[in-house]
Parts: sequence; C-alpha cells; structure tokens
Amino acid sequence: MVPLDYYLILSAIIFAIGVVGVLIRRNLIIVLMSIELMLNAVNLTFIAFANSLGSMDGQVIVFFVMAVAAAEAVIGLAIVISVFRHRQSLDPQEMQLLKW
Repeated sequence: MVPLDYYLILSAIIFAIGVVGVLIRRNLIIVLMSIELMLNAVNLTFIAFANSLGSMDGQVIVFFVMAVAAAEAVIGLAIVISVFRHRQSLDPQEMQLLKW
C-alpha cells in the first residue's frame, strides 16, 4: 500500500503546477484548465485522506467538488466564448476595461 505522504506530495505538485499555470499563462482557456488541475489536486487530497482514515466522507465531498467543477467549466467556457466574440483575443490583459 502506498503511504499517505506520497499522495499528498503528488497533490501538492499538481496544485503547484496549476497555480503556476494561472499566474504565468496569458490565455483564458489555459487559465481555466489550470484551475481544473488545482481542483483535481484537492480531490486527490480528499480521496487520500478518506482512504487513510477509512471514511467515505472524502469521497462524497469529491463528488460535490466535481459537480461544482463541471458547472465552473461550462460557465467559464461560455464567458470565454462571449469575450472572444467581442474582443477577438483571449489575453486577460486586454480585458481590464469594463466598457465594450
């Protein structure tokens, strides 16, 4: 059986990759994918703790986080498509003004 520390280290690495993607990238689709990566890292942590504690609570929470992540992806992609139609760019630096 794999120790809990390995899962937590892997989750921290995946979360750090997601944070770097959010901070460095200049494309909104890549930023959304990085946010999803961070949510998956949190899900991995919940599953690892649930497995080590012998509880189903972490797995139930993961289902709720996955539902919220799916809704976030749908709404985020709809906003990205709308912004691209109006601005013809997905660079977040160009979207600082609220006027069209």
